[in-house]
Order: sequence, then C-alpha cells, then structure tokens
Amino acid sequence: MGPTLLFDLDDTLVVEEPAAVAAFEATAACAARRCGLDPARLARDARLHARELWRAAPTHPYCARVGISSWEGLWCRFEGADPSLAALRAWAPTYRHRTWLAALADQAIHDDGLADKLGETFGVERRRRHETFPDVAAALARSRGSHRLGLITNGASCLQREKLDASGLAVHFDAIVVSGDLGVAKPDPAVFRRALTLLDADPRDATMVGDSLPRDVDGAIAAGIRGVWLNRAGASRPAGRSDVIEIRTLDRLPDALGPSPR
Repeated sequence: MGPTLLFDLDDTLVVEEPAAVAAFEATAACAARRCGLDPARLARDARLHARELWRAAPTHPYCARVGISSWEGLWCRFEGADPSLAALRAWAPTYRHRTWLAALADQAIHDDGLADKLGETFGVERRRRHETFPDVAAALARSRGSHRLGLITNGASCLQREKLDASGLAVHFDAIVVSGDLGVAKPDPAVFRRALTLLDADPRDATMVGDSLPRDVDGAIAAGIRGVWLNRAGASRPAGRSDVIEIRTLDRLPDALGPSPR
C-alpha cells in the first residue's frame, strides 16, 4: 500500500467533448461540399437528433447506467458479449443513419446514401482527434514517482480502452477500471472501490482527480476517497461547496495534494 492517485479520462486527461464537436463540424463540412447546405446548422442539428434518438431507444437505460453518451454511440464499435452491447451493435448502423438523415431533412435534403456516408465519416473524423491536454504527460510522469496510479472512466469498455491506447496513456496506469466492465458507473462508490481493490490501496491514502464534481469528486468522497476537482472550464463553484479542492490545470496538482490524506 501507499499513496494512490486515481484519474478520470474524458475531459480530464483526453479531450472529449471538443473533439466530438469538431468531428460533427468536419462531417458536416463534407456534406456541404456535396450539396448546398449550412454546415454549422447540420452539425448542430445532428447532435440534437442523436441525443433524441439515443434517449428514446430501449438501450438507453443501459447506456445511462454505464455512462455512454449519444455522440459516443455514433462511433463506438460496441464490442463484447453482453446482450446490451449486442443490441447496441445491431442498432448502431440504423442510429447513425437516422441521425444524419434527420439532420439533412431539416434543410430539405432527403438522401439516404448521403446519410450513410456521413454516418461513416463521423467515426473517421472522431478517430482523427485523439488528443491529450498539454499538462497531462508531465503530470503523470511526475505522479508516478510518488504514487500508484489508477484510471476510472465511464463508458463502453472497447471505446474507452481505444481512447487510452490511441492517446498512449494506458502504459501510465497500474489499474484501469471502465464502468462498462462493471455494469455501473461513477458516482457509484462501487466503481471507486474496485479501483482500490485492484491497487491494494487504502481509501485514506487515495485521491481522485476529475473534471466532474458530481461524478468524480462526490463519488470519490462517498467511497471515502479525497477528491480534487479539475475545473478546466473555469465553471463557478456551486454554492455551499467551499470544501472542494479545486485546480484549473494538472500543473497545480502537487499543491492540491499537499501532505498525505492521513
């Protein structure tokens, strides 16, 4: 046992939502080159239709439980034997087609072939955008000298591990916990306890770092782990949360950690 650092993945270590937005925009630009339409509107409408279709699908309770977003559904391969993954794998081509078909129809374009093409293009464009934040490499290298490192991430196992491999981050961690492997996601304390078990770590010696106050910080606290809120966006601190340890970049993590939690 010894000091342990647990990290979130999406929008903590790797750029997630901005990468998805950029992929929508690049895909819409491809459509604009083929026909006269407003690419900014197409990108926006596709994201809205994806969310609506995602939430209306019978697979949504599972996706909500393990933390798979609608935009991830547009490029995830849904690998695995779980029946819910099999259902998502079977539905994915229809989901992607219907998303882009509806967005095109908003601009009076009815083209099944183009909708299929855009569904394929989005996956290609998103996979071109595996990017880590500039402060990540140094922070992980520095932390390895004094802590055991674990990663806890919500989402489909195949997709989250693809992000890790493509970004080169997997080698930094002594344990990796993906909610899709457990059937439950952060902030459930069970996810954090699984990481502690894999690391043979005491929660009193552990700290969780993540961009989500409810999922990462509050989930960690519920499991008896100290939480550090990585507030990259500069969001306002919620009322009544003066107790939260907050940093804007990982460069400030050593200051936030201070002495051992016990």
